[in-house]
Amino acid sequence: MYWVAVACRQHVLKGKEGGFMQVCHGKLGPLNKMRVGDGILYYSPTEVLGENKPCRRFTAIGKIQDKEPYLFPMSTDFIPWRRDVLFYTAQEVAIEPLIDHLDFIVNKGKWGYPFRFGCFAISKEDFEYIAKNMGVKIGHESTGELW
Repeated sequence: MYWVAVACRQHVLKGKEGGFMQVCHGKLGPLNKMRVGDGILYYSPTEVLGENKPCRRFTAIGKIQDKEPYLFPMSTDFIPWRRDVLFYTAQEVAIEPLIDHLDFIVNKGKWGYPFRFGCFAISKEDFEYIAKNMGVKIGHESTGELW
């Protein structure tokens, strides 16, 4: 399967650096739906959580790894669930030029609506289209491509 997760760019960069993902403020449910080898894209509506500076880009792409979700204490009162991800080198890409080509965005005039769910499945075609625009090839490892 293929997934889009939503987080500010600052948090996505921390996850990329550490090789992990968190979704929906550390909830387990969405992570339990993911399987080893699933594709994950991160969309960042803003640069920093709680600030209004827009980002509106796909900021990371990767593959879910074999470790099951696990708890990670970030502080004494925030212990979110995480999942390990192999992130690929990719260019960040603005969403606006892609909107008309993405099937998961049904109402192009209200394109931000699907992202309100925080984490959701998308089609292979949409995933491949975004990946291509990020400079990532989708195919078979025997050919040097990622999937």
